[in-house]
Amino acid sequence: MLNNLPLPFLLAIFAVAGAAVVAASIRATGLADAIADRTRMGEAMAGGLILGAATSLSGVVVSVSAAFSGDASYAFSNAVGGIAAQTLFLAIADLLHRRANLEHSAAEPANLFQAVLLIILLSLPLCAVAGPDVSYLGVHPVSIVLFLAYIAGVRLAGDVKEQPMWRPVRTTDTRRDTPEDPDEADRPVRGVALRFVGLVAVMGAGGLVIAQAGGQFIDRFGLSSSLVGSLITAVVTSLPEFVTTLVAVRRGALQLAVGGIIGGNTFDTLFLVAGDAAYREGSIYHAIEANDIYWLGTGLLMTAVLLAGLILRQREGPARIGIESVLMMGIYLTALTVEVTS
Repeated sequence: MLNNLPLPFLLAIFAVAGAAVVAASIRATGLADAIADRTRMGEAMAGGLILGAATSLSGVVVSVSAAFSGDASYAFSNAVGGIAAQTLFLAIADLLHRRANLEHSAAEPANLFQAVLLIILLSLPLCAVAGPDVSYLGVHPVSIVLFLAYIAGVRLAGDVKEQPMWRPVRTTDTRRDTPEDPDEADRPVRGVALRFVGLVAVMGAGGLVIAQAGGQFIDRFGLSSSLVGSLITAVVTSLPEFVTTLVAVRRGALQLAVGGIIGGNTFDTLFLVAGDAAYREGSIYHAIEANDIYWLGTGLLMTAVLLAGLILRQREGPARIGIESVLMMGIYLTALTVEVTS
């Protein structure tokens, strides 16, 4: 529907769609915090399951739309590029949390488990890429395994939240997950949930427009699908995670901030499942470019570094942020250089 639009109008529509997604995500952060309190779910689980999935919706729309149009590289790079970008956003948020290292303050067993789950889920597509080119009804078996692993992992993450087998050491800089309003848990959740669903619909519609605009950038400017997917649409559709992370940190909901990024990234692996199902020319894992695999490895490496930071819980590192944040920035900048120069 954007094929014949003049370039200025195309760019304007792209910007408006991105702004709508970001604006909806800002409002969704406060609602997710309220849902966490009223359902007694906790910020880490609400961030990972509710806020993470909601803010990822625009991204999954982009990947499905791209895969359905036959551009496997665009669909794949949008997914794994978004995971890398969102992990970078957590490092940037660490810069703004001046009291102590964000990973130290947001100690939460559920976040550790979700980081481990994310590493597992990112390893499965890597196995699919290196394995035989097989598919059944156009879907690679690894996509089925990835989906089932996600469902099982979410259930186990809930168990970790409800019945943790260990607890982090509390320090003066550790932020406890407690409701800002003691009466919040006694209030009904239905109205908040309905408003949240409305904002999710706005994010999904924005994602559809962003996907079509990104396709136009590929066609009109001759840009590679990997570059557009990993550095343009992935970053734009990841802006909700960036905004919600900054808002959550400012509100003092640190577990929500970290859980939102890790949980959103975990949900983003399902982009590959949806993309594989939408791609009708075989397995999406064997129709991608080398740079797409590099971004997959980048997301995997950044997640491992983040997990190490969550376990280490360094209070203060270089420039008053954790060493893991410095490393994540360096890893992302390296991937950015590889993408632009290749």
